[in-house]
Amino acid sequence: MTNLTKIPVTVITGFLGAGKTTFIRHLMENAGSKRLAVLVNEFGTAGVDGDILKSCAIDNCPAENIVELANGCICCTVADDFIPTIEALMALPETPDHILIETSGLALPKPLLKAFDWPAIRSRITVDGVITLADAEAVVSRQFAPDLDAVAAQRDADDSLDHETPLSEVFEDQIACADIVLLSKADLAGPDGVEAARKVIEAHAPRKLPIIPMTEGVIDPRVVLGLEAAAEDDIDARPSHHDGHDDHEHDDFESVVIDMGEVADVATLEAAVLRLAREQKILRVKGYIAVQDKPMRLLVQAVGERVRSQFDRPWGDMPRRSQLVVIAEHDHVNEAAIRAVLEG
Repeated sequence: MTNLTKIPVTVITGFLGAGKTTFIRHLMENAGSKRLAVLVNEFGTAGVDGDILKSCAIDNCPAENIVELANGCICCTVADDFIPTIEALMALPETPDHILIETSGLALPKPLLKAFDWPAIRSRITVDGVITLADAEAVVSRQFAPDLDAVAAQRDADDSLDHETPLSEVFEDQIACADIVLLSKADLAGPDGVEAARKVIEAHAPRKLPIIPMTEGVIDPRVVLGLEAAAEDDIDARPSHHDGHDDHEHDDFESVVIDMGEVADVATLEAAVLRLAREQKILRVKGYIAVQDKPMRLLVQAVGERVRSQFDRPWGDMPRRSQLVVIAEHDHVNEAAIRAVLEG
């Protein structure tokens, strides 16, 4: 938490069979001295297995840097899975220079971008860019995925997905969220197929996007890494069919800000935060605390029952102020009860 440089994250999306794993393997093998970490969020036996990537581990992306999450859409399990996994990757003995996230082929990418706004990670990582892979032949045929039976099996394997969403809408959301679109299997589609697929994508894109043909996942990493898009700050420019009414919008969550006086004992405060998680199902707590007789401000961070605190910097000319942001589901936000626990 002392390093002010944010770790860049590339989000890689696209339907099952579009070539995401092959593309990531190429990046792993051709990233030069850049040390990578990979998070794979895929489902079903027909999906991508993290073991495939682990078998390709190299010095700059060893097996311990490759994590598979198969408990559902990571943006729906933010507190339980996504944030702890990202924190674990950032806490590796050798901090990654870049993190790659492969989404489930049927997951909507925009909700994942919103997860990057969570206080636990926002100051430490940034979305370098969203890369969408699209099978050129499947796009031209308007079925969008190369193997519809495999996609159906994948959808059935993940209860968190909206089973009523047409593939065309998922495809359009993936395109709308992208910074770059890679047309995979360009050799099979041929020049005419690539050009036809390009026109389909341009018709669905909300803005002009680079659309690059790709074969066997091969592309210069300099083209897709280091975009510095800061996509988490650019969400409104990435429209979705589900804006405003989808469960993925996280409208079921609410935050309250608790202002407190100076705290006498740090251990007592940490115990109170732990009680919130256990007794009131609080998901996240983060903020700064003024501790009596201490010139440094205390940074408090909690994800569920995992509570951490550290003195991060002197108060200096800043007003000594104790303030915690508490995040929970609507049904579990009771400001009076929260305040009672924190103020003891």
